[in-house]
Amino acid sequence: MRIAAHPIEVNCPEADVYNRLLPLDNKHILELGCGAAQKTRDIATTGVNRRITALEVDRLAHQKNRQISDLPNVTFALAGAQDIPLQDESVDIVLMFKSLHHVPVELMEVSLKEIWRVLKPGGLAYISEPVYSGDFNEILSLFNDEKEVRQAAFNTLKTAVDKGLFRLVEETFFNTPRNYRDFAEFENTIINATHSHHQLDEKLYARVKQSFAKHLGENGALFLTPVRVDLLQK
Repeated sequence: MRIAAHPIEVNCPEADVYNRLLPLDNKHILELGCGAAQKTRDIATTGVNRRITALEVDRLAHQKNRQISDLPNVTFALAGAQDIPLQDESVDIVLMFKSLHHVPVELMEVSLKEIWRVLKPGGLAYISEPVYSGDFNEILSLFNDEKEVRQAAFNTLKTAVDKGLFRLVEETFFNTPRNYRDFAEFENTIINATHSHHQLDEKLYARVKQSFAKHLGENGALFLTPVRVDLLQK
């Protein structure tokens, strides 16, 4: 297993990756850290007979998700990966979209054991994590340097595979596009994200804004952010 790869030649939306790797139809799918439920919606409204349990630890995001009324095959719940409120061997597929590194480091190993517990024999865990490189990461790291927690997340995954808790089916790298109309959208979705508490003083705020401005064009700011996916099997 590798934490990064250079160069990464595949550029695509993440949906292209998980739709290639996962047999989602006729499955009970668990999403850990569903955020604003954007990928939840994509998965729930395509394919056939997909039942999704979507968990989130951020209370504000969860309250918004509970107002969603047009996804009858999705159940939203307030819970984290370290304490999944589902029965043993009740899930076919587990999804973590860039959320493992947000789990407290001391709970990462527990979370993988919980994923193993709820997966059916032969079930799959799709875990995507941002690679620590690229233009977007350079801006983010000015006020939220995730190098250590991303390394911890990778170490936890590798240990789980090395010890035989999971079998590594495939590890793949790709660049996924992220587009922001302007700095205000970046500030609202990244700096002011409700799951984090970023405190930027005036000097740092100006530095972040200046760094972001270097990537602004007529159509906003487009970043190709590198991502690693580890597909694990119980």
